[in-house]
Amino acid sequence: MELEERIPIDLPDHTKLTPLFYLFVAIPTVLGLAHHVDHVVRGNHVGWPLTAQVNPFTYSLAIYPLLGISLYLSLTDRVDARYWAGFFAFSAGMLAYFHVSPWAVEPPQDVMVPYENPLLGYLAFGIVLALIASVCLGSVYGALLWYRGDS
Repeated sequence: MELEERIPIDLPDHTKLTPLFYLFVAIPTVLGLAHHVDHVVRGNHVGWPLTAQVNPFTYSLAIYPLLGISLYLSLTDRVDARYWAGFFAFSAGMLAYFHVSPWAVEPPQDVMVPYENPLLGYLAFGIVLALIASVCLGSVYGALLWYRGDS
């Protein structure tokens, strides 16, 4: 039995994306939520709607309505794996630019240092790295489905 057949997700019969693919959407969504909560917990790089300042945090919240719209478009067969491969690739690029590039707006020390306990800081940064890795893997898997013609 393939991994895709063991995932207990009921999808409409007409969708061409696999249940495993939707797992590739769910994991970065959960990690993204954890990272946004981390922003609030450590209290830096937080913007509107929690403060009056509009900053990259504010703009990054747009990912959730975009994910909702993208899922709707996928379930109604208006977008396919090619769209998701691009969506994830763009997301990975943005996340890497803002967190680990030489021009990072929120470099690793901004994620780790605010915590008194260094283990919590490393955990917070581990979430960022896992988020970047998960969207990279989602992009690769989407590209694979697109290449195979499964979407």
